Formats: sequence, structure tokens, C-alpha cells
Amino acid sequence: MSAPCILILGGSFDPVHTGHVGLAHYCATLLHPDVLRLIPAGQPWQKPELATPATHRMAMLKLAFADCAIPVQFDDQEICRTTPTYTIDTLRALRAELGEKVSIVLAMGADQLINLHTWHQWQQLFDYAHLCVATRPGFLLTQDTPTAEVAREITRRKASAAQLRATPNGLVYLADNLALDVSATTIRQALQQDNNTDELLPRAVLDYIHQHHLYKIN
Repeated sequence: MSAPCILILGGSFDPVHTGHVGLAHYCATLLHPDVLRLIPAGQPWQKPELATPATHRMAMLKLAFADCAIPVQFDDQEICRTTPTYTIDTLRALRAELGEKVSIVLAMGADQLINLHTWHQWQQLFDYAHLCVATRPGFLLTQDTPTAEVAREITRRKASAAQLRATPNGLVYLADNLALDVSATTIRQALQQDNNTDELLPRAVLDYIHQHHLYKIN
């Protein structure tokens, strides 16, 4: 019997939007993971203070993934920290919790891959997890990544989705046919101005935002 595969999606989720949901579903379709674990950030070190308290962000996350086809876990380890949020710390904690044999796959979009060289201890991410990267059509490592070091590292670790599922960590799968251009910043601005966000937010999330009067200018 093969070891379980855990798909991880982290983020500020301020608010959770259709891009997040689409990325999770896309990677789940590729990998057929046993569990999708969602990890809302506490205070990401590369971002300004988040607009919305963690209780609301977690509530919206649960609404957005209420009908997910695979089991979903909601992990509050990052929002419980009193220090800045680093992905490497989260992956270390997950590996310690889940054991050495479980396949841990971190889902991300092309925008995150492009900035990978700025992540705290980014080279060590592969010691604990795989990366499943949903890139836009036409994405090229040689042109779109800002450093040769990142491009080399990704190139030498490229593997199939089946290989990611069958091994614990250290590989990268590049899926180059997902075009999602959704920005949480743009959504917050649209909500402040009462512009239409129906196609950008799950219906239940939009209803929650209106109910709790979130993202409004004081």
C-alpha cells in the first residue's frame, strides 16, 4: 500500500477567491491526493498587515471548500504563531507531524514560483515537500524566472505527477495550462467600491463578506 499524499495550499486568503479554489482543484485532479490541507497565513513576512482577522478568513475558507470532492483539513498553525509566517517552518512542522514517508505537495501559482528566490530558505523547501506549480500557457523557466539558480533547481527536479505522489519530497511538477488571473488586492478594491465581484468570489464567500461588512472603507 502506497503512502498517503497530502496536498497543501497556503495563503493569506484575504479573501479566498476563485483563483485559490481553481488552483486547489486543478492540482487535486493531477495528483489525486488523499487530503487537501488548507493553511491560512498568520502574518506573512513579505506582506503588509492583513486586512481581515483570522477568524473571518478561516470562516470564508471553510465556505469556499465546503463542497470539495476530497477530504479537506483546515490548519491554523500559522495563524496561531506570534512570529512572522515562513513556509519553511510550516513544512518542517508538517513533516514532523506526518512522518517521513508521506508525500507532501505544496501547490502554488506561477507568480509564486517567479518570486521563489525571495522566500526564506527557499532551497530547503525541497527537503520537506514537492512543488506542484500551475503556470500560465507559454510560461518558460528560462525567460520567466528571475534567477538562473531557481531555473536550474526547478529543471533538475522536474517530474511527473505520479512521481510526486509516489515519493515524499524533492520534486517539481509544472502544469502549464491553467490560466487564472485573480488578485486579492483587486478584489478588495472592487468590494470597497461596490463593484461586481460575482465571478471572482465563491457565492457563499461573497454572501459572508456582505453579511459581516468586510472590506469596506471606514
